[in-house]
Amino acid sequence: MKNLEKLCKVHSPSGEEYRMKNFILRYISNNVGKWKVPPDLFYGHGLHDNIILKFGNPQTAIYAHVDSVGYTVRYKNELIPIGSPSAKSGTILTGRDSKGEIECILQKGENDSDLSYIFSREIDRGTSLVYKPNFRETDKMIESPYLDNRVGVWVALKIAETLQNGIITFTSYEEHSGGGADIITRLIYEKMNVSQALILDVTWITEGIKHGNGTVVSLRDSGIPRRKYIEKIIKIIDNYKLNYQFEVERSGGSDGTRIQKSSYPMDWCFIGPAENKVHSPNETIQKSDIYDTIELYKSLMDEL
Repeated sequence: MKNLEKLCKVHSPSGEEYRMKNFILRYISNNVGKWKVPPDLFYGHGLHDNIILKFGNPQTAIYAHVDSVGYTVRYKNELIPIGSPSAKSGTILTGRDSKGEIECILQKGENDSDLSYIFSREIDRGTSLVYKPNFRETDKMIESPYLDNRVGVWVALKIAETLQNGIITFTSYEEHSGGGADIITRLIYEKMNVSQALILDVTWITEGIKHGNGTVVSLRDSGIPRRKYIEKIIKIIDNYKLNYQFEVERSGGSDGTRIQKSSYPMDWCFIGPAENKVHSPNETIQKSDIYDTIELYKSLMDEL
């Protein structure tokens, strides 16, 4: 999982996804010669920091967001969250401003919303800070900041190796109000005539979702996918005897929520591995659930 470790080190909070875009484009350039089908590649003008890979004659699109949670420096030593980070006082944050590299300490006040940093100097206002990279791997588990959603990006790049027909998209702004999925949905629906989506993201360990029980197929969170599409997916994965578990949650959202709120009749379903310690420096996923996700997506992209 060396490439996953590299992905987890990329500074890419919402609004600064250009570094991850550049990383992915370099990866594609270096590896596309080994892929079964070379895709048409779309990025740049009109797409912000989003990327579209079109393989063959697609019927279904994968959405994997590339941004992360983090913090923005306000005035003096105050911090404002990007998305919904969950970290304790003492967490090490990193970044860079006009004066150089930054490695500072997160400090919380009496209220969780009272956030600041401890550093030897004042940091330029507007600078983004993220958790310091710290990738840990055992035989069964991986633990790192930003497995949400670097795991989804890594799985998407693995699927690209053998995909013959389909679309893989890398989207921006998912962690902070969304936006990239809206751009992608319009283009692939209007220009590529694709109306089915799979949301390749990371969900939560809860009382009903456990490590090691396979990929999570979400029946609902704050959004509700169309049941007819869900049943089509379930039939395929049951025929392949793939390992999965159902999620039903009252909150949370993803690029799928943005698709549902758009004006386009795009079917969607969230499918991905589950983690605990969400949006913290110590997100944890069982490796078998990631491998199950790869196999499930390969089957769905062949059959949907």
